[in-house]
Formats: sequence, structure tokens, C-alpha cells
Amino acid sequence: MWVESDSSSDAAPQQAAKERHASGDAAPTGEAPASQLLVLEAQNASLRRQLETLASQGSLVNLDDERVLQDVGVYRYHHPLENAVAYQAGLGELSQQIAALVKADAAIQKSDRFTLDGSLAKGRQMTRDLGRLMLRAYNAEAENVIRTMRLGTVQTAKKRLEATRNAIAGLGALMEMRISDEYHSLRVREIELTADYLVKKEEEREAEREERERLREERRVARELAEAREKLEKERAHIASVLEKLRSDGKSDSALEQSLAEVEQAIVQNDFRSANIRAGYVYVISNRGAFGGNVVKIGLTRRLEPSERILELGDASVPFRFDVHAIYFSEDAVSLENSLHAEFSKRRVNWVNDRREFFFATPSEVRAALERHTGNLLEFVEHADSTEFLQSRGSWPSEFRRE
Repeated sequence: MWVESDSSSDAAPQQAAKERHASGDAAPTGEAPASQLLVLEAQNASLRRQLETLASQGSLVNLDDERVLQDVGVYRYHHPLENAVAYQAGLGELSQQIAALVKADAAIQKSDRFTLDGSLAKGRQMTRDLGRLMLRAYNAEAENVIRTMRLGTVQTAKKRLEATRNAIAGLGALMEMRISDEYHSLRVREIELTADYLVKKEEEREAEREERERLREERRVARELAEAREKLEKERAHIASVLEKLRSDGKSDSALEQSLAEVEQAIVQNDFRSANIRAGYVYVISNRGAFGGNVVKIGLTRRLEPSERILELGDASVPFRFDVHAIYFSEDAVSLENSLHAEFSKRRVNWVNDRREFFFATPSEVRAALERHTGNLLEFVEHADSTEFLQSRGSWPSEFRRE
């Protein structure tokens, strides 16, 4: 049977509970849970109102660094220099300086005396919001300039960024708003670093083109040497056969003996020339899906297009294509490859056949070794995409999945 309660009698405990909370007294043992819930709901509503008031006044501080940067358009994206070994330290330091200015609210300068509807607080809030919007537009243009840079366009890129800065100063003149000199100089430095990299990259491409021409000539010489050796071998065999027949008859021929010596010397010289065609490409590749993330192959190819050799290695004998970390041209690729093999000799995967050029090593370890031996390593990709492996792994039976 339902019994109606007196509403006034219910309100009394609730009011008493609120008063006890306001005075700091604890609720007495046995107080109804419903009353405690009402007190908590009242507290929650009060706190929410306080937060809304603080937010409207701009008194809250965002402690999430990533969110602070994203609010003004500074995102983590694939920078053209992120795989450029010689520029990674400079890029990292520059990125830290850019982020530090943003977090310190020093990237864009603005007035703190602007008022809106007679309210200084509203004016400051409007100035902050507009400042974030302007800085976001500036950063978007800076990143777009970097992404679209080509060789010889550094001055155009700087002018584009300067024009954006001037436009922001013009639009924000009423609030004395402009991109700070220090922040602008950092973004200009980023443009200059990228331009410098593009110049060196083009120099490398030009050197590679010249080397391809040289390799073509060397290959032609190699063919000629091989044909010459075949002819010399036939000639030596013929002379040796005639001399053997003469000796069996108790005769000799000094002229033939001299001819044989000359042919043998020509063969030695031919072999020496063939052995000293040492230019080629040393490559570093991995196959995470086939061998795991800590195994690399360090090999050599003299082909004009080294990528063709790598494609061959990723044929039907392995489940996935190889990822390329570096293809480095050397005038003495044989010595460079031997040096790298010696450095990682204790990490060989195959200890029976040392022609199998797989080693237990991370790409970053091989990069460090290459830098020590070459001194001018321009580009090295440390993190493999492993696209085929990662896309395939999701469809594997659960018992076969692995990192």
C-alpha cells in the first residue's frame, strides 16, 4: 500500500544536510542516501558554474601542451627534413623553440588594454581568441610554404610568409596585434634549413647522374675485359698445347715460350683491372614481416638502378617486400660493405654461410656505422613503413599474430 509523505517533512532533512555541508559538519550516521545525493548534486552544479565563470573570464590555464600547439595550428606532420640525418638535430631544436614560444604566449603580440562593451575582461578574451586565430593562419601558411618548396624558391617562400605576417598586422592593427619578431625568425630559419637540404639533395642527384654515366662506361669496359680474357685463355691454351707437343718430341721454341709468358702476363693485368671496378651502391634494407624488427640486410649492387636489385630480393621467396632504409653510393663500395660487415660480424644471422648478409641490428645502429665510415650521410629512413605486413597482420588467425 502506498503512503503519501509530507513534502515539508522531506525538505527539512535536505536543508539540514546542505547546512551541515556548508558548515563543514559530517552527515550523521544513518542519514538517508537520497539526501546525500542531493547534496553532491548541488556541489557539482555549483562547481560547474564556477568553471564556466572562470572560462568566460579567461582565467583557466590549459596544461595540455599538445592541445595548446594544435589550437594555434602547430601540428605534428611529416616534415621534409625528418629523415634527413644531417638536419634532424637542427630541426628538433627549432621545433622545440617554436613550441616554447607558443606555450609562453610569445608567438603573437597583442594589446591587453582593448575593451569590448566597456569590459576589459571581454576585450582581453576577444583579443586572445583572435590572436589564436591569426597565429593559426600564420602557421598554416608556414607549413604550406615548407611542404611546397622546390629548389630555387627560397626567396619566394620567405616573401609569402612575410606577406602573411604583414596581413595579420594590418587586420589586427586595432588590437596592436602582430607575429613576434622572434617567432617569425624561427619560421624563416625553418625555410632556410629546408632550402639548404633541397640544394644538397639536388647536388646528390647530380652526382648520382654523373656516377651512372661513369658506371655505364665501366660496365662497357668490364664486358671488353671479359671478352679479352676469354680470347687470352684460348690463346694460352693453344700455345701451351703446341709447346707440350714440342717438348714431347724433345724440341723447344723460345719464341713460343716468350709468347706464352706475355699472354699469361696479359691475363694477370686483365684480372687486376676487372677486380678494381669497385664503385657501386651499398644498401640497407629490412623486412619486418619476414624477419622481425631487429634484422637488417647490408648488401652491395653495381646496377645502374639499385632499386631493381631490392625488388628482386622481395620476390616470391619472402612474404613481403623489403623496406629501404638507405641506398648509399660509394666509389669503393666493396670496401664500405666489407667494413660494415666486419663491424656487425658478431651479429650475423647465418653463421654457416657468410654470404648471407643479414645481421641482428636496428636501422639506427647501421645508420651510426654508416656515418662513421662515410662522414657525409645525407639521408637515412630509420622507421620502416612495413605497409604490407601491417595491413596483412589484422587478417591473420589470432594465434599467429605478433608485433
